[in-house]
Amino acid sequence: MCARVALVMLVAMFMALLQPVQARAQRAADPAPRPYRVHAGDELEVFVWGEERLQRTVRVLPDGTFSFPLVGRVVALNRLPSEIESVISQGLQPQYSGAVPQVTVSVTNPSGLQFSVIGKVRSPGTFTPARYVNALEAVTLAGGPTEFADIDGIVIIRKNGDRLTSVRTDLDKALQGSVNALSAEDIPQIMGGDIVVVP
Repeated sequence: MCARVALVMLVAMFMALLQPVQARAQRAADPAPRPYRVHAGDELEVFVWGEERLQRTVRVLPDGTFSFPLVGRVVALNRLPSEIESVISQGLQPQYSGAVPQVTVSVTNPSGLQFSVIGKVRSPGTFTPARYVNALEAVTLAGGPTEFADIDGIVIIRKNGDRLTSVRTDLDKALQGSVNALSAEDIPQIMGGDIVVVP
C-alpha cells in the first residue's frame, strides 16, 4: 500500500515537472504574433510627454498620412507605431535645444483593417475585426459559404498601389477538415482593403 502511494506521488511530481517544459515547448512552436502596421482610417493617439499642447488623437487619411503640429505631414501607412514615434521625434528635434521629450503613438481604433466578403456567403458585407484574420476566418465572419458556393474558386482581390492582384485560396481542404494537408499559402492572411470573392 505504501509503495503504491509512493509511486502515485512520484508520478504526480514527474507530471508537475513536465508541464512547464511542455508549455515552453508549445510557446516556442507557436509563431510570434504579427506586429500591427497602421492602415488608412486608423485612429492614433499621439503623446509628447510633458507637452500637453502636442497631445492629439488623429485619424490616418486615405492617402496614409496625417498632420501633426510642428512636424507637418507624417506618412503612417504600413508603419509600426514605433516607427511613427521616431518620425515625430525627428520632426520635433529642431524645436528643442536638448533632447526631444518621449513620443508615444498608440493605435486606439484599428478601423483601417477593413475587408469585404462578397458572393455566395450567408452575410456578405464589410468587416472591421480587431485582429488579423485569414481567408477562412473572413468567410466565417460572413456567415460561411452558402449551399451552392464554389469553395475551390474563392479568390482575394488585393490592392497593390494602383494595381489589383488576385490571390488564390484553397479553403476546400480546410472545410473538409484536412488540416494536415494545408500550408500558409492555402489560407492567406487578409490585408486591409481586401475583397474576398466567393463564387
